[in-house]
Amino acid sequence: MNKNWNGIYGHKNNREVLDRIIASSNIPHAFLFIGKQGVGKDYFALHLAQSINRKFALGEEQSHVLNGIANLTEPYIKFIFALPRGKNETDESTPYEKLNPDDLEEVKKEIKKKIINPYQRIQIGKANAIKVSSIRDINKFLSLQFEQSFYRFVLISDAHLMNETSQNALLKNLEEPPEKVIFILTTPFPELLRETIRSRCWALYFSPLTVDDITQILVEYFQIDKSLANEVAVFADGSVTTANQLIEHDFRMLKDRTINFLRYSLGKKFHSAYQEITSVLTDGDTSTFKLFIQMIITWLNDLQRFRTSNVDFFYSDYRETLEKFNKKFPNSNIHDAVYKLDYLSSLVQNNVNSNLLAANLIYSISTLTK
Repeated sequence: MNKNWNGIYGHKNNREVLDRIIASSNIPHAFLFIGKQGVGKDYFALHLAQSINRKFALGEEQSHVLNGIANLTEPYIKFIFALPRGKNETDESTPYEKLNPDDLEEVKKEIKKKIINPYQRIQIGKANAIKVSSIRDINKFLSLQFEQSFYRFVLISDAHLMNETSQNALLKNLEEPPEKVIFILTTPFPELLRETIRSRCWALYFSPLTVDDITQILVEYFQIDKSLANEVAVFADGSVTTANQLIEHDFRMLKDRTINFLRYSLGKKFHSAYQEITSVLTDGDTSTFKLFIQMIITWLNDLQRFRTSNVDFFYSDYRETLEKFNKKFPNSNIHDAVYKLDYLSSLVQNNVNSNLLAANLIYSISTLTK
């Protein structure tokens, strides 16, 4: 049995490709892992780092290297992610120098969670960018000299969060990579990286996870009840991150409110529809709005399936809503509605007023009955 990918769910083709690369000993000096948030790119990167060292690290050194990578420990791996800026921090400060004690404690807790559960997404308040000081700190990591058989790694999670200055600093390292050091960048948004960075990396694309994969990950890594895990997984759009957000926002309540919102919007009861959506968004969390839109899109996709195959509905416990709507409005343009909702979802991250988004969402759904 191949131990290289134990614990990894999905991405069979990527595993096979990388096994062949490792076997050839012709390993690129930089990888770019591309795929939506929550498909396990960082965890896959750690497994790749360990897999390479299972072949090249010798003797007792190997176990130290593999454990060091699993625990995100230098000098075996440099793990870079977005951090908050401290008071009076400048680009000349070190990454952690100006952080207050509470921020430092939060960072430590998030790293510990990531070590225990590699599918865990690091979430730190006000951490919106990868600081140039974090990228410059790579030079210290690279300057360490070893008489080694093993490979060392620089893992940059959510690499698109590097600004122009940070990307320029990284480019210098990618242009002249040291021997036995491999860079792995992970991102859902490769277009936000400079072409000069992308061109120096070997790109690998990660597909959304299957419902079964997400269910197993939720049960094994997050200790979620299997019944709830399976119910949530079908709405997660191939992402463990989305699945966990749905659970955190009380998935079953969110599902009920989605149906209520649809009934009110389609029935032209706009005030009730508005109250329904605002009750979901009381905490001001924009991610909740995106989840809510995705839940509506899932119902619309169910409606499309109802018209064509009449089987396998995500909203199987609300089948009557599909039957009633299709009977009254058999010619409604579902594709156009989904397109509008996708556009509204894209506006959420642009800080568009939530009341305006809610009004547009209600209007978009109401037009299905024209």
